[in-house]
Amino acid sequence: MKLTEYDISHPYHATIVKSERITDESTDEVRHIVLSISDATFHFVEGQSIGVLVPGPHEFGNEYHMRLYSIASSRQGENQNLAEISLCVRRCFYIDDVSGERFPGVASNFLCDCKQGDTVLLTGPYGRQFLPPKDNNSNMLMIGVGTGIAPFRAFMKHIYDERKEWKGKVRLFYGAKTGMDLLYMNDKNSDLSLYYDKETFQAFEVLSSRPHFNEPEQVEQSLKEHSKEVWDLVKDPNTHIYVSGLSRLEARLDKTMEEFAGSEADWLEMKKELIASGRWSTLFYD
Repeated sequence: MKLTEYDISHPYHATIVKSERITDESTDEVRHIVLSISDATFHFVEGQSIGVLVPGPHEFGNEYHMRLYSIASSRQGENQNLAEISLCVRRCFYIDDVSGERFPGVASNFLCDCKQGDTVLLTGPYGRQFLPPKDNNSNMLMIGVGTGIAPFRAFMKHIYDERKEWKGKVRLFYGAKTGMDLLYMNDKNSDLSLYYDKETFQAFEVLSSRPHFNEPEQVEQSLKEHSKEVWDLVKDPNTHIYVSGLSRLEARLDKTMEEFAGSEADWLEMKKELIASGRWSTLFYD
């Protein structure tokens, strides 16, 4: 769906409870933002997104600018508080292709500038196609880069904190530019490390070889290093696969899977089967 196709006519009023930078000053600013929504009609599940409405005026006379963000909390709310959700927000800037001028991302800068007590308008939640399996014996293969870690944080909190006994294999492959960009797994914030001692969970992180040259996060490198386990999981009918992050990840991941499958045609056939069986879910953003 295009953003203009989302219903934003009944927004929720949310209050900023906390805004914490989870990367240091040497790298891109990423914030963990907690919002309180005091409305009993607001419910969500892991993998859903909310729309943030930035008041205008904006280009073309639009009253609001809308941007979707994945919810980083489980359905029980942030810290088990049903009235609170969290977002993982990177302060973004864009370069105009023609002028070369640098412009701030409207929604990301708006959110990163918000202070405790500020009010934000939210819409949604949207999307129910990116959900954790219902069967505790299912395997989960999660592949992501950057702030694409947000829904996986929600998944982990749900299956281990709320469903307790997860028996299937859970594997997280995550790419970042630098060590501090390993969101929720760095020195500033490491709450995903709480699950490292789980018998069923393993995380594999990989960093860009040239972060200062804006090289993309090389998550496929880690996948190749563990190619047998990854491909065995992909072929296992009990495995659900989730991919989240920048849209550029999709083509790179397809190339990697083609190598594992033996050919482009074999991977496309396998991918078609995964999608048809509801075991392949993606959440991409630009």
